[in-house]
Amino acid sequence: MITITLKDGTKKQVEKGDSILTVAKQISEGLARNATCGEVNGEIKDLRYPLEEDCELVIHTFSADDLEGKKAYWHTTSHIMAQAVSHLFPEVKFAIGPSIETGFYYDFDVEKPFSEENLVQIEEEMKKIIKENREITRFSLPKKEALELMKEQPYKRELIEELPEGEEISFYQQGDFTDLCAGPHLMSTGKVNKVKLLSSSGAYWRGSEKNKMLQRIYAISFPKASELQEHLALLAEAKERDHKKLGKDLGIFMTHPLVGSGLPMYLPNGATVRRLLERYILDKEIELGYEHVYTPSLANTELYKTSGHWDHYHEDMFPVMKMDQEEMVLRPMNCPHHMLIYKNELHSYKDLPIRIGELAHDFRYEASGSVKGLERVREMCQNDAHLFVTPDQIKAEIEKVVSLILSVYEDFGFKDYTFRLSLRDKNNKEKYFDDDQMWDMAESQLRQILTELNLNFYEAEGEAAFYGPKLDVQIKTVTGHDETVSTCQLDFLLPERFELEYIGEDGKAHRPVVIHRAILGTFDRFMAFLLEETKGVFPLWLAPVQVKILPITDYQHEYAKQIEKELKKKGIRVQVDDRNEKTGYKIREAQMQKIPYMVVVGPKEVENHTLAIRSYAKGDLGTIEVEEFKQKLKQEIEEKIR
Repeated sequence: MITITLKDGTKKQVEKGDSILTVAKQISEGLARNATCGEVNGEIKDLRYPLEEDCELVIHTFSADDLEGKKAYWHTTSHIMAQAVSHLFPEVKFAIGPSIETGFYYDFDVEKPFSEENLVQIEEEMKKIIKENREITRFSLPKKEALELMKEQPYKRELIEELPEGEEISFYQQGDFTDLCAGPHLMSTGKVNKVKLLSSSGAYWRGSEKNKMLQRIYAISFPKASELQEHLALLAEAKERDHKKLGKDLGIFMTHPLVGSGLPMYLPNGATVRRLLERYILDKEIELGYEHVYTPSLANTELYKTSGHWDHYHEDMFPVMKMDQEEMVLRPMNCPHHMLIYKNELHSYKDLPIRIGELAHDFRYEASGSVKGLERVREMCQNDAHLFVTPDQIKAEIEKVVSLILSVYEDFGFKDYTFRLSLRDKNNKEKYFDDDQMWDMAESQLRQILTELNLNFYEAEGEAAFYGPKLDVQIKTVTGHDETVSTCQLDFLLPERFELEYIGEDGKAHRPVVIHRAILGTFDRFMAFLLEETKGVFPLWLAPVQVKILPITDYQHEYAKQIEKELKKKGIRVQVDDRNEKTGYKIREAQMQKIPYMVVVGPKEVENHTLAIRSYAKGDLGTIEVEEFKQKLKQEIEEKIR
C-alpha cells in the first residue's frame, strides 16, 4: 500500500500501481466520470498513470477554475479533429495541435486553405468519431522506431529528431489514428461531448516566416451544450467589441501595407483620444512631483549591454544599424536613458526621491504574424517613469504609486482587478539576472511592503522582469480575460550596473533603489483596451466629438453655428451636421458614431433660444436652455461621469 495526499490534505491508502483513474473511482463515481487528468507531485499526468510511491495527488476536472483539467479535455479534442481531417483529406501532413487557454488548434499541411464548407464537414466527422467512443491508448517507442512510425509525417519527424537519445517518445492511438504526443488525454473519444470549429487561418510552421505556411483550425469543446452556447455568445460579444473593427468604424486608427505591419496610424478621432489620455496622466504626475523628460528613440548598443537588456532582450530588438563608428539600435525600453539622466548630476539624500517620467516611444521586433491592431505593435508610446529612492523610501513611494493607480482606475470606472506579485522562476537562469541574494532580498522586500499596505495579492512565478520582481495589476475584461495594465517594479540591479550614487546623511556614497512604474502601460494598448471595454462608447470627457448639432432645415444653420461657437469657447469638442439630409438619418448616423450628445435645433429652438437634447445612452432628454446645457456638460466633464 502507498499513501496519497489529496488537494484538501486528506490522506488515503491505495494499492501500489493503482492508476489515477482508479483512485478517482474510489473517491466517487462522479469524480471519475468528470476527471480529465491528474497532477502527481506537481507534474501533470495521464489518468492511466500508475501510482508507485507516496505522493501528493490532485485530480483535475473540466471546470471554470481548472485550466489543467480543461486543457486535457481540449487536447483530446484536437486529436479527434486531426483524425477527422485525416479521414477527409488522406494526404494531409500533421504539425502540432496544442490546447490553449481558450480552446485548441491544430496545424495542417494541406493542398489549399480550408473553406467554410470544409469546416462543417470536419465538425460532422468529429461528431461521428465521438459517437463511436473509440478507446484512446498510450504507448512509447525508442527514437528509431518512432521515426519509422512517422516516416510519412515530416513535421513529426522533425520534432522527434530534436529529442535526445534515450528520452521516452510517447504516442496516443484512437482507432485508425496515431499521433506523437506527451499527453495527457481522456480515456476515450466519447468522453468529449459538444464541439465547435471556430475559424481557420494561415500559420507558419513554428511561427517563423522562413518556414512553410500551414493551415490552422481553431476550435472549442465542452461537456455541456449550455457551456458551448455560453462560450459562443461570449465570442459574439468579443467580436462586437473587437478594437480593430471599432477603430475602423469610429475613425480611431488605420493601417496600411505601405507603412508596414504593426505600425498603426492614428486618425483625427484617435489622435484626440490619445492626446486627452496623455494630458490626463501628465497632469496627474506633475501634481505628484514627477519631472518629465524627452530621450531619443535611438541608442548605442553599448547602452543596453551596460544595462543588461542586450543579453535578455536583443532578440526582440530591431536589427543593429551601423553609423560611422557606432552601432545603433531602436530602443525597446527607456530605463537605461533615465539611469543616465539621474547620473548626470550629483545627488544628496535630501534630493531623493527623484521621479523621472516620460511619454516615450519604444520599438519591439514583433513577428508579422503576432501584431494585432493597437494591442500588439512594433512602435509604442509608453507612460513610463522611474523613481530613484533611498531604501527607507521604498514603501512610501510604492504606496504613492498604488494610490495613483487606484485614482486612475476610479476615473475610468475599473472595478474588477487584482494585484499580482510577479516573481522570477528560480530554475530559469537565462531569463533572469543571476544573483540569488539580490532576488531573495527584492522579492522578500516587495512582498513585505504589499502585505503592510494591506493589498490583497497573489503570487506568480516566472512573471518578473529580468532585473527584479514587480507588482502587476490584472484587470478582468468584459470578455473574461486578464489584462495587465499597470505595473510597479522594484530594481536593485540597474543602479548597480550604472554605478548610480547619492551622498547619504553620513557623507558617504550610497546606491539608490529604482522603482519602475507604468500606470496606463502603453497608450496604444490602453486605447485598444478602452475601445473593447466601452464598446467604443467613450465617456464625455474622452469622446473625440462630444456634441453634434443637427439643424432641421437650412433656416437653423446660423443658430447652429452660433451654438457651436459658444460651446467651443467652453472647450467642448462640437461639430455641426449641416448636410441636406433628413434629421432621422443624421441622428442614426451620430448614434452609430457613438456621439455622447446630439443637439437638434428647429424653428422652436431658434425662437426660444433652447436646445432639444438627445443622449446616446438615454435617448431624448427634452428641451433645455443653452446655459443649462453648458453647465451640464461642464459638470459631466469635470467629474468624469461615465
